[in-house]
Amino acid sequence: MSILNETIVKQNGFRLHMVNTKKFKTIHIVLKFRAPLIKESITKRALLPFVLQQGTSSNPSRNELRQALDNLYGAELNIDGAKKGNNHILTFRMEIANQSYLNTTTNIFDESVKLLHEVIFSPKRTDESFDETVVAREKQTLKQKIHSIIDNKMSYANMRLIDEMCQKEDYRLHVHGYEDDLEHINEQNLYAYYQTLLNQDQMDIYVLGDLSSINVEDTISSYFNQVRSMNEINISVESHRVNSPKEIVEQQNVQQAKLHLGFRTDITYGDPLYPALQVFNGVFGGFPSSKLFINVREKNSLAYYAASRFESHKGLLLVFSGIAPEDYQKAKQIILEQMESMKKGEFTEEDMEQSKKQVENQWKETIDHPNGLVELFYHQVLANIELTPSEILTQIHRVSKSDLIEVANKLHLDTVYLLTTQEGDNHE
Repeated sequence: MSILNETIVKQNGFRLHMVNTKKFKTIHIVLKFRAPLIKESITKRALLPFVLQQGTSSNPSRNELRQALDNLYGAELNIDGAKKGNNHILTFRMEIANQSYLNTTTNIFDESVKLLHEVIFSPKRTDESFDETVVAREKQTLKQKIHSIIDNKMSYANMRLIDEMCQKEDYRLHVHGYEDDLEHINEQNLYAYYQTLLNQDQMDIYVLGDLSSINVEDTISSYFNQVRSMNEINISVESHRVNSPKEIVEQQNVQQAKLHLGFRTDITYGDPLYPALQVFNGVFGGFPSSKLFINVREKNSLAYYAASRFESHKGLLLVFSGIAPEDYQKAKQIILEQMESMKKGEFTEEDMEQSKKQVENQWKETIDHPNGLVELFYHQVLANIELTPSEILTQIHRVSKSDLIEVANKLHLDTVYLLTTQEGDNHE
């Protein structure tokens, strides 16, 4: 399979990553700002994507900004925040038409980079302040987002599991911020923080698509020419020893109980065992053919859903299940039995090969999407390694049964979290 590679050039205070491919008919420009997860700034960082999409200095309303994008042959702009391990990533994505497919003399790439630069470095503002009305409105938008996560009981249970599991770790911080902190944010202190972010965050720019007729380096450097230091942020993953698992039971007015379990893996992206962790997760709980799905949901009818996933940059494996409240102990027992079964190697070569194929299909789907491909390359930045997608696929093919058993025996149950009904003592 032909897999793409990137060319990396150090520019003025950032790294430019170019991925030249005819695979996609559009050009994708992606900027990533990286900083450590910090409680004092997480809510401001969560609010910024909402505010920055409301206008720029020369397009001072959302409608005018939308019109400017439409004038660039329907360019699309998206800004969001995410946490990966102990990193908070602010991402600006712009998808634009490829000049070679258009009958126009307008330099689409140049005009798009110019507009994206304005969105980032010249947002709508008054003196040293964001627009007061915009900030007040978008604080309400973010507050609604926070409430929607609390109202979604599966998302809420996952959030509470991480709260309890990572009590003393930066990873506990909520990527959408905290409602209490919103009260202290205004147009002045948010703008001041944003200027700090622009100067201090590690910055990476990705340009992906058919770049054969585009002078990417010169165009990017002509606009992104602010004086900033090349900040290389190194964020370590805390080691955490599990003495005895915690068990947290929370009661709310819910019909279906949520049973979520958190395991420590101590395996992160770039670790020699990382490919084996991917295959392990497939056999254990990642796919409909997995042990969790078959044994918890199908054979014993104990769960409406039962699955697992892992956090690539934190070293966690999380199990999610929706159960009847009275089935708590039995469901927990069967989930833990599946983990013990993995530790004993009680799975077939066929199970493992099926998981490898499904993992490979996931990788292919990721590579087939421009944003997925950028994320794949950005994993290397976060893990500070150089490993192409094709090399990772080769490593997945080489995973052995003994590798999966080794992964299983590295896993330690850290926290069991149950969100259940308020009636009686069903969790006993």
